[in-house]
Amino acid sequence: MTELIVVGAGPCGLAVGVAARQAGIDCTLIDKGPVAGAIERYPIGMRFFSSADRLEIGGIPFVVPGEKPSRREALTYYRRVAQHFELDIRQYEEARSLRPRADHFELRSRTLAGTERIYAARRVVVATGNFDRPNLLDVPGEELAKVTHYFREPHRYYDQDVLVVGGGNSAVEAALAVWRVGGRVTLAHQFEDFDAGVKPWILPDIRNRIEEAAIDVLWRHRVRAIEEGRVTLRELDSGAERSVDNDWVLAMTGYHPDYALLTDAGAEFGSDGTPRFDPQTYETSVPGLFIAGVIIAGAVSGSVFIENGREHGPAIVEHLETLSR
Repeated sequence: MTELIVVGAGPCGLAVGVAARQAGIDCTLIDKGPVAGAIERYPIGMRFFSSADRLEIGGIPFVVPGEKPSRREALTYYRRVAQHFELDIRQYEEARSLRPRADHFELRSRTLAGTERIYAARRVVVATGNFDRPNLLDVPGEELAKVTHYFREPHRYYDQDVLVVGGGNSAVEAALAVWRVGGRVTLAHQFEDFDAGVKPWILPDIRNRIEEAAIDVLWRHRVRAIEEGRVTLRELDSGAERSVDNDWVLAMTGYHPDYALLTDAGAEFGSDGTPRFDPQTYETSVPGLFIAGVIIAGAVSGSVFIENGREHGPAIVEHLETLSR
């Protein structure tokens, strides 16, 4: 019997594991990918909005030469944290079901090699983030190989017609990166301007590229259909349709959490579709089942970042310590 299982080994899951280790609580972390798997899938040259000290967990200093840490530096840091605290992390093992029993939870998992495992834990924290579930366009042709919801680096888009869908940071940064390597970029967004959360230092860059017609922009447009060689879009106000030449579609439309484990365990959800939880302890409606990180925010994922999600782990563990006194 394990005292605590954490599903998810991203920064917020690691923060739970570190707090548990510091409190002397037996803890196992399970993740269907590697440690900090979402960060590993970020654009290769990405730098964080937050300063390094705002990404620290467990009191381990995160020291970088510049003001904002890079993706590579963050991966190095979180590996170091896992090593320093000797966390028990089962990488490449997917949690498949979670059921409450009389005095524990039964979690069933499957390894990358197909091995089925069963864990018994007194308490469980789900910290699975949202990066594995993109918000789909839900249009014909979205299944084509030329469509992706993840942007890694721009080289493959040189001398190609690329449609970037979205108006947030990911869309803006992808559009600029592709344009800089010689891609022909059209950016389509369903609203009439960029999202409010776009980093202020990149807004002048994208606006200047649009002003000089280096990057085409289609405000108030949605994708209607994707085909080989072209994409059809609909203008929301008039309903008029237009086609653009296209080799690749970068659908930077955001992501949403997977609540399958919480549903499986019988957790309750609010009218907004997010799980009900105690804002002090992060315990759900199921006693002994907790949530941490981005998953608490539902579709409004921009309200939770590493810098505030890292605080959930210590709060959960402090509550567990209170229960054991």
